[in-house]
Amino acid sequence: MRKDEFLLMLQKRLEGLPKDEIEERLTFYSEMIDDRMEEGVNEEDAVSMVGDVDEIVAEIVAVTPISKIAKERSKPQRRLKAFEIVLIVLGSPIWLSVLIASISVIFSIYVSLWAVIISLWAIFVSFIALGSGGLLAMSFQFVNGNTISGIAMLGASMVLLGLSIFTYYCCKAASRGIIALTRVSFNSLKRCFIRKKEV
Repeated sequence: MRKDEFLLMLQKRLEGLPKDEIEERLTFYSEMIDDRMEEGVNEEDAVSMVGDVDEIVAEIVAVTPISKIAKERSKPQRRLKAFEIVLIVLGSPIWLSVLIASISVIFSIYVSLWAVIISLWAIFVSFIALGSGGLLAMSFQFVNGNTISGIAMLGASMVLLGLSIFTYYCCKAASRGIIALTRVSFNSLKRCFIRKKEV
C-alpha cells in the first residue's frame, strides 16, 4: 500500500474524531513513514512497518476520551429544519424515557457486577479473619488442656485459610475480568461514535 492510500484510509476510519486530532495523527504517521523511507526502506515496506490501519484506529480510539468523541459527534452537520425540531420536541416523552430506561438498565447491570466482586472480596476477608481467629482460639484450647478441641480448631483454621487462598485468586480473576469488560465496553461505545468508511 502506498503512503497516500494509507493516510486516506486512516483519515476515513478516524472520521468522528475532532479534526485537529485527526490532523495530528495523520501528521505523526506521515512523518513516521517518511523517516523510514529516509532510512532507505521503500514506500510499501515503510507503510507496512507502521502497522495495520484497523489496529492503529483501535489504539487511537482506546486512548481518546469518550467526551472528546461525543462532543465532536454531537456537533450538528447541518441546521435542523422547523418540522424536525417539532418532531424532536413532540417525540421527547417517548425517546427520552427509552433513553433514560436504557441507561438505567445498563448502569444497574454494571453496579450489580461490581457488587458481586465486592461480595467475593468480603468472603475472602472473612475467610482470613475466621482462619486467624481459629488459630488464636486453638492456642487458648491447648493452654486450657482441650487438645481435641485445639486440633479441631487447627483443622478448621487451615481449611479456612486454604479457602482464602483459593478465593483470592478467584477475586483477582473476577476483578480483572470486570475491568477488562469495562475497557472493552467503553471502547465499543467510542467506536459507535466513529463512522467507519471503506476507501
